[in-house]
Amino acid sequence: MTGAVILAAGQGTRMRSHRAKVLHELAGRPLLDHVLGRVSALSLSPVVVVTGFDAERVETLVGSRAATVRQPGVLGTGDAVRRALVTLPPDVVRVLVLYGDGPLVPETLLQSLLDRAETGHTGAVLVTAVMSDPTGYGRIIRDNAGRLASIVEEKEAGVEERQIREINTGIGLWPRSALEQVLPSLPFHGGEQYLTDAAAALLATGVPVDTVEAADPDRVMGINTREELARAEALVRRETNARLMASGVTLLDPATTYIDPEVQIGMDTVVLPMTTIRGRTVIGENARIGPMATIVDSELGDQVVVGPSTVESSRLMAHVVVGPYSHLRAGTYLERDVHIGNYVELKNARVGLGSKAGHHCYLGDVTIGSHVNIGAGTVIVNYDGVHKHPTFIGDDAFIGCNVNLVAPVEVGRGAYVAAGSTVDRAVPADALAIARARQEIKSDWARARRESQTTRK
Repeated sequence: MTGAVILAAGQGTRMRSHRAKVLHELAGRPLLDHVLGRVSALSLSPVVVVTGFDAERVETLVGSRAATVRQPGVLGTGDAVRRALVTLPPDVVRVLVLYGDGPLVPETLLQSLLDRAETGHTGAVLVTAVMSDPTGYGRIIRDNAGRLASIVEEKEAGVEERQIREINTGIGLWPRSALEQVLPSLPFHGGEQYLTDAAAALLATGVPVDTVEAADPDRVMGINTREELARAEALVRRETNARLMASGVTLLDPATTYIDPEVQIGMDTVVLPMTTIRGRTVIGENARIGPMATIVDSELGDQVVVGPSTVESSRLMAHVVVGPYSHLRAGTYLERDVHIGNYVELKNARVGLGSKAGHHCYLGDVTIGSHVNIGAGTVIVNYDGVHKHPTFIGDDAFIGCNVNLVAPVEVGRGAYVAAGSTVDRAVPADALAIARARQEIKSDWARARRESQTTRK
């Protein structure tokens, strides 16, 4: 039985952050979340995450997906693995060790390690990579026959050793029993025990330690700095954009288009520059998104058009048009052929077939029927300072410009609300509601005012 240990205790001082390094996001998800996903895909069990700095927040992210064990202080990777092994059940004979800051490791690479064990390999198998710039990584030291002899961390490496470009990624499959024997006696380096020293220790006891070279060094790099995080983000974005374009999506300028890997987009949809599409968004075919649109965790149907607007946790059916400069907040549902124009904000709003809100409106906690016209400047007054209240507008209603609908309130089917009205009582079906002061005309008032001001001067 093979378990997994994920090391996520480090602060990541080079990040210059108050958050644990593994909580920084790549493609919209924390680094550790990516690693947990890889392990889940391999069906490894049990899984133990070693936490330390910012432990509570890291453990909240892990949730029920893995067990956690805390490492007090900066005691090194060898100590961290030793603490994790104690928590594993006796039937776990091998452990796959991963790092929480290594989010891009291919599943196929990890599977190749597991396959080695299935073919009878009883020793350790470590993943190495040849880096053009190996700075920061432990170097692989080989004997005259090309076999692994030891791993030397960079800060302890000599001048010649630092010229070596083959590095230790930290990823490896280890025999549990052999690892348990050597970990307690690993040497200390300034108060830390390094897991890398376990390789030489195992070799000294006759346990074989093989290596597998990663085909793509960028996929096995650890994220230690914000610059490396940006490099990883660019890599994921390039791969995502290439996949989408290969499936029939037009990205007018891929370099300025930011799409998360989980996003699904249908054929012949066009995404314009400076657009961000995040989370578990699904977009249909023949849609047109952007420029400068932001879509988050939303579902958009076929032939939807979203201009430079923001759509969050919303659902838009086919042929909906949104924007420019509108904001659809969580809970918005737009039926087919709805038109939302410029500077319209919707929140927890359900809008029926063919309805329109063209200009400068706030529509919150409202259910709007089909073929309703919402005039410019309409505000749903849904909040009384303590509670939110609902509004209902029936099919074929007409709401004039600059109207306040004070919730809770209902406007009946086919009713009209006159421009400039503040409505706080139900409007019956097919009725006209007028709620404004009667206009007065005072003849010559303006001329008299001007003359009085001239006299004062």
